[in-house]
Amino acid sequence: MPRDELVIVRGAGEMATGVAHRLFRCGYSVIMTELATPTVIRRQVSFAEAVYETKHSVEGVTACLAQTARDAVAAARSGLVAVVVDPQGAIVDELASVVFIDATLAKKNLGTKIADAALVIGLGPGFTAGVDVHAVVETQRGHYLGRVITQGQAAPDTGIPGDIGGYREERVLRAPVGGVFKTLKEIGCQVNPGEPIAKVGSDLIRAGIGGVIRGLLRGGLTVFPGMKVGDIDPRGDREYCFTISDKARAVAGGVLEAILFLQRGGRHA
Repeated sequence: MPRDELVIVRGAGEMATGVAHRLFRCGYSVIMTELATPTVIRRQVSFAEAVYETKHSVEGVTACLAQTARDAVAAARSGLVAVVVDPQGAIVDELASVVFIDATLAKKNLGTKIADAALVIGLGPGFTAGVDVHAVVETQRGHYLGRVITQGQAAPDTGIPGDIGGYREERVLRAPVGGVFKTLKEIGCQVNPGEPIAKVGSDLIRAGIGGVIRGLLRGGLTVFPGMKVGDIDPRGDREYCFTISDKARAVAGGVLEAILFLQRGGRHA
């Protein structure tokens, strides 16, 4: 794939980063858009961290913060993944990209249109292949994870966290109240049930299970009651905190398949 062909990815969180990482390694030039204050949980494996750190690397691929569309193109063509703060996605209209991928995982369409690029792909529920995107990639864990859908929709959101090590909601950390979030532990730390991990004001957030802290919101951000702020992995393998997940890799594989399949004129349900 020539380096001058651009792919734009909306969002730079965990799933979006898995997609960008794979496409970059396959020779695509990648630009990602993000909010001014990203609230990603799995920060170590999210290119969104470049918004705060200027540069952030995941498994040997480095993303850098770009200030303009022109800077983003230059960075993407120089061997980096470019990240731009662009909440409205204005860069999609400014640049002629070959592929546009909505990887926000918002569970609904936030304005993505099938005319946004030559090939438009949506991740998970909220999109209809053949209507507002050319293809949808399944993001629900299970038998169909990573499946490419060219007619119809992905499975609806269940609202239930995926099973990891036999735990679902128990492994998720949530803000008990609204306010400023403060971390007491770091990603990669081993914790026991009941151990304090973070706090909002004077309210402590304790581990519901034992394991390793796989994801944790950046300290200093403002949260709302019930907001997801962390994730404990009961498998206890610290390396998993710093590498792309099996789910993100499966979704990324589906995106790559969708691009290659549809560019060759393929069509299937």
